[in-house]
Amino acid sequence: MNKLTSRIDKERLLLGIAAPLLAVVAALVVTTLVILATGKNPGDAFSDMVTYGFASDSQVYILNKATTYYLAGVSVAIGFRMNLFNIGVDGQYRLAAFIAAVLGGALTAPGWIAIPLIILCAMATGALWAAIAGVLKVTRGVSEVISTIMLNSIATAIIAYLLQPGKLGQLDQAGTLVSTKPLPSSSHFFSFDTGPAGELWGFIVLAVLVGVAYWFVLGRTRFGFDLRTVGQSESAAAASGVSVKKMIATSMIISGAVAGLIGMPTLLNDSHQFSNDFPAGIGFTGIAIALLGRNNPIGIALGALLWGFLERTTNHLEFQGYDKEILGVIQGVIVLCVVIAYEVVRRFGMKRQQQKVGAELAAQAAAPTKKQEVA
Repeated sequence: MNKLTSRIDKERLLLGIAAPLLAVVAALVVTTLVILATGKNPGDAFSDMVTYGFASDSQVYILNKATTYYLAGVSVAIGFRMNLFNIGVDGQYRLAAFIAAVLGGALTAPGWIAIPLIILCAMATGALWAAIAGVLKVTRGVSEVISTIMLNSIATAIIAYLLQPGKLGQLDQAGTLVSTKPLPSSSHFFSFDTGPAGELWGFIVLAVLVGVAYWFVLGRTRFGFDLRTVGQSESAAAASGVSVKKMIATSMIISGAVAGLIGMPTLLNDSHQFSNDFPAGIGFTGIAIALLGRNNPIGIALGALLWGFLERTTNHLEFQGYDKEILGVIQGVIVLCVVIAYEVVRRFGMKRQQQKVGAELAAQAAAPTKKQEVA
């Protein structure tokens, strides 16, 4: 039986490597065909992407973008591990960033007090907004997909109303940008000066800590075990004494709290205010990144880096005469190929394991019969 277990473990390792390789090869093939269909040379496009993507200023840009995308991916992944589809991450992080920006602009406290307050305010806002969907699901049976979509629209309307000049917003001198009151310099988060390449946002450190906490809580605590159990089988979790409704509501709240952090790198390291051009749509990007990373903290990090790399390099391709829609096509193709590849490999792996277990059990059952015949 030990030999059987060893064989299965080796096959799992090989299949784990085969899935991403298959996805990458398939994505490259499809992307090549798409570029060829536009009448361009895919070899030149890939060469330009690699050259430009590994330039020092591009590396800083990619890491800064990946910081935000990673937080979005972790937020979505928390829901996925519970078999919940938190589409409301987009509204949660934007509303959280807006409320936190208003608070930060009004604070006159030193940075070591103001910055934690701003971050906690953002997390609390995201958690409370996500809690609405969680409560609706456990008390009224409302699908979190429907409720979070509606909450995204409500969050957008609230921000648009409160950001007006004369309320919580103010118009710049050019009359083109409406924003909250800027954060004082003491509330700016630290950055790493990389010279000509630009500044690397210090919030990347906090993003790493979030990833470590995500890995530890879900993989090394009783709470994480209960959460994963509910995601796999609610009936089995309930039979073991786990409160399914409590876990659903709690996971939505935690997902929302992490979503509240998504806008903080931009707010504290870059814009220092919330304006009508504040980045939107990152919550939906987080869904794709969580799928790419298979809800694994390291996988999500690789997915976030890949997304940042593609965004940086394909935007550059537009200036080289390539169609600007290539970015969306490549991103969609990669996500699709990854999902299909992992599902194909998973089914193949399950079939192989069943065959091996069946063959081993049949061999063990036949062994005593042969000994009896010899006797």
